[in-house]
Amino acid sequence: MKLGKHAVRAGLAALSFLSIKIKLILGAGILIIGFLVVIIIGAFQTMIVSTVGNNDVESDYNFVSDGTLGLSPDVEELRPLFEKYAEQYGIPEYVDVLMAKTMQESGGRLADVMQASESLGLPPNTIDDQEYSIDVGTRYFAQVLEQANGDVLLALQAYNFGHGFIDYANEHNNGEYSKELAISFSQEQYQKLKHTGMFSCIRPESAETGACYGDIQYVDAVMQYIQPSYAMDGNYEDVIEVGMQWVGNSDYVFGGGRNRQDQAVGNFDCSSFVHWAFEQVGVDLGNLTSVTTDTLKTQGQQLSYSDAQPGDLVFFDTYKIDGHVGIYMGNGQFIGAQSSTGVDVESMSSGYWNDTFNGRVVRI
Repeated sequence: MKLGKHAVRAGLAALSFLSIKIKLILGAGILIIGFLVVIIIGAFQTMIVSTVGNNDVESDYNFVSDGTLGLSPDVEELRPLFEKYAEQYGIPEYVDVLMAKTMQESGGRLADVMQASESLGLPPNTIDDQEYSIDVGTRYFAQVLEQANGDVLLALQAYNFGHGFIDYANEHNNGEYSKELAISFSQEQYQKLKHTGMFSCIRPESAETGACYGDIQYVDAVMQYIQPSYAMDGNYEDVIEVGMQWVGNSDYVFGGGRNRQDQAVGNFDCSSFVHWAFEQVGVDLGNLTSVTTDTLKTQGQQLSYSDAQPGDLVFFDTYKIDGHVGIYMGNGQFIGAQSSTGVDVESMSSGYWNDTFNGRVVRI
């Protein structure tokens, strides 16, 4: 997790009236326990402690998960502590997210298990107590979640980049997260700070794009540990609801819908419409500019049509194999952007869409 320099300077400049006990580990495994009296006045206290613990975090999302995937035993045995501090700071529904973040940050193997030291303006791994790390990390995540107006993906990336990313999102993307926005922010910050030698390109795609500040794949890396059941009320029927606004009010444009101007007037093709609909409920289906039916069919879990539920993706062999995609609504119907109608509801039970449905169903 990286905190922007301006935030660090603001925090350090505001130090007064609060003591922080820090255990410092120095040289060849010799543990020296000392006390560093640090002064913190209201600005810094507000930043990390006081305002996030009063259960008043308001969220546009009700984050619901079906559990976690692939957590190490080291992280899993810390669950009671995550539950304790998530409850204390008003975000009890985010325990799975906190644990998934911890899996990405440390795998449970470090004392600073949530890599929370930098949120206090301290060097990495200064915290040497796992419970204290969970306390600080949970408080900080509650703070950025509040600043992000409950946008979990934006809050996750801000945990990595620092909360300056939220200001950047407010300025450039209506306060919403996107992978493209994360890349742009990382590129700009890296250009400003690369002379310090403090940052490196940790992923191949970072080196290719010059986005070497923080981790542009942080959101995806965290979400791989979450069982998918993520939407505004805990199911993907919300995707259908937001998509219905374009029925009878949109145009099909092959290759359209891949910029905000097209989306604002309802110009979509089938895959950009699916991408847009899921984005409205906080689910990132990859790069908007390159989304296709072929990229969408590799997302999520493949299952049989007999197991299909509202919100699943369904595919059709039209001008090519998997040439068309829509969102299943149940009862043999789907919503999608069709070339003949724009966004509309169609039947898969008979006629053209029954004949071209190829049986592929993907659950995001």
